[in-house]
Parts: sequence; C-alpha cells; structure tokens
Amino acid sequence: MHFSRSATSAACLVLLLGAGLQPVCAAAASATAAATTVSVGDRAPATLAPMLASDWRAGQDPAGFLVSEKLDGVRALWDGKQLRFRSGLPLAAPAWFTAALPKTALDGELWLGRGKFDELSGIVRHTEPVDADWRAVRYMVFDLPGSTEPYAQRVQQLQTVVAQARQPWLQAVAQQTVTSADALQTLLAQTVKDGGEGLVLHRSNALWSPGRSNALLKFKPVADDDARVVAHLPGKGRHAGKLGALLLELPSGQRFALGTGLTDAQRANPPAIGSVVTYRYRDHTPKGLPRFASFLRVRSPE
Repeated sequence: MHFSRSATSAACLVLLLGAGLQPVCAAAASATAAATTVSVGDRAPATLAPMLASDWRAGQDPAGFLVSEKLDGVRALWDGKQLRFRSGLPLAAPAWFTAALPKTALDGELWLGRGKFDELSGIVRHTEPVDADWRAVRYMVFDLPGSTEPYAQRVQQLQTVVAQARQPWLQAVAQQTVTSADALQTLLAQTVKDGGEGLVLHRSNALWSPGRSNALLKFKPVADDDARVVAHLPGKGRHAGKLGALLLELPSGQRFALGTGLTDAQRANPPAIGSVVTYRYRDHTPKGLPRFASFLRVRSPE
C-alpha cells in the first residue's frame, strides 16, 4: 500500500460526506508537504512530523467531525522502521514490539489505560526498554501520516492495517459521530467522569497535513482549584533575583511548587505568604497533586 502527494494536490477534491457533496481544497496541506515527502508502505519516510491539535470552542457544531477519546498517553509516530516521540527523537521499544508493526507509517498514543500516564511515562522513557513492562503497553493508533485520503477514508484504511497486523496491543482508536453541541458536551462530561482526559475531534474530510491544524481539535474541561501560599521559592536563570515559584499547600496538607503562568510583574511582587491563589490544571498525579498546573489569579478575600 502506498500513498503520495502529487503536483495536482492543490486542486479541490469533491467528496461525498453526509447529506451532500462538499469540496475540500488540498492547497494548504500540499504547501506543507512540498518540503517533506512522506510515503506509506514499503519505503518508509526518513522523518515524520505529527499533525497537532488546536482547541475546540465550546458550543461549536460537531457535524462533519469524527470524535474519539483523548487518551492520556505518550504520542508515538512509527515511520515503518523506527518508533519516535512527537519531538522526532527515537523511542526505545522492545524488538518484538517494533518487529510486529506494519511497514506503514502510523500515528498514535502509547497507552496503559486511564489515569496511568506517570507509570507509562516511566516505562517508555527508559533508554533500555524493560520487556516485562512493555507487555502491558498498547499502541492506540488514530492516523496514517502521509495518506492523501480524507480522514474518514484514512480511518477505514487504518482499521484494515491494524486487523492485518493481528497484534492485540495494536488497536485503532474508536471513532464516532455526534449530532449536536449539547450531545458533545454530554459525551465530554461522561468521558471525564469515567476517568478520561477529554475528546478529540477530527474533520471527516480533512487531508493529512503536519503541524498545527484547525481540522484536528481537542476538547477538554478546564479544571481549577485553590491553594494557600506558604513560601516564595527563588528564581534561577532569567528569573534570578525574583520569584521562581510559589510553594502552595493544598487542603490535604500536600505541597507543590507552582511557577508556570506567573508574569514578570507577579514575580517581582508575588502574592503574599498566607494568601490563597487559584490555579488551573489538567488532572492529578497518582499522589493527588495537580498535573500541568498554571497560575490563574489571587483569590479575593472572602
């Protein structure tokens, strides 16, 4: 199987989607691909750049999108020969794992399950993979980088590729359609309640293109919480002589340092010790500390 971009890829493709015909122009994708030729098949590409998601705006109409769960895993691209992190750096996986993968470029997430990111990260970042640990890792794939087909067709092709590989740990991420913005919000709420991180929406007629894309969107709830400032931690480097991070204490008594999101003005004149600040975060570590926390504001006295 081989997919390649041609000189005519700037022309509009007319695709039958849903209730009617819809034109899709490949010009933007072609311009990006001109500098990076990507093949899928026996001749694997030398490098692959991932397609990156933008943010979904709540209330948007999800018609025309395929929706999947946003997995809390480690992004991994397979170029037919080498498994790589999103950065492009090689990812050390056991020989049996890579030998079983098809000679087809794949994009997906290495995943242990919901709420197991920290454990997974420890497994996949070893320079020498631990075979026993990798037996629990799944490669959840959601795209065929370099394919010239629109996403709905790529999903069908991906399912065929996965079925032919016959590996229980190689799985295609489940996709579904959602009929309305309210239904999408309900799906998000249920996914998060069940321990998921959020949703990913991919426009059905979108062509593959590396880099940040408005056709690939992530939809996650923005969680925030409060904590009390118990100390000012000194800065280093360009923040030398100023605040580096706030040491915050949670109601549970646990403490963590918060340095992300502070302005230079706030570092020069930080929130007072004893004050309560609000921070945003993505989820929690297994120890109950906020992950990817970012300073939002000083909470007004009650």
